[in-house]
Amino acid sequence: MQLQAAVAESLERWHKMVASGDLSSLPSIVDADAVFRSPVANKPYASAQAVVLVLNTAYQVFENFAYHRQLATDDGLSVVLEFSASVGDKQLKGIDFIRFNDAGRIVDFEVMVRPLSGLHALGEAMGARIGAQVGAFKTPA
Repeated sequence: MQLQAAVAESLERWHKMVASGDLSSLPSIVDADAVFRSPVANKPYASAQAVVLVLNTAYQVFENFAYHRQLATDDGLSVVLEFSASVGDKQLKGIDFIRFNDAGRIVDFEVMVRPLSGLHALGEAMGARIGAQVGAFKTPA
């Protein structure tokens, strides 16, 4: 499926940020009302600030991060990116589900990770770095 032009442009910018290791321009492709759905939290985190904080931190926690496959939805507004990485001595595989708006800004970023040992390592590393900060962004029940 063909991505909408604004989505394709933002996704290309995302891939370039990840490849360069510099996520400083991430806020430019995240909608102010974006939501991050964590593989270790029950409730999503709301706001562009939360999305940027979590993604920047995850990028610092992951080692040997690489994307392998990319799939798009029929409407051209969402992508699924398969990745692999390690956290300490734990290997993991995951999927990023990213939904964009018509302007090409990320509105929803959801992550799923396996196996459980990799998920635990990721949760512990993220919690140690931003656990106190990120709680403020949880959405109400």
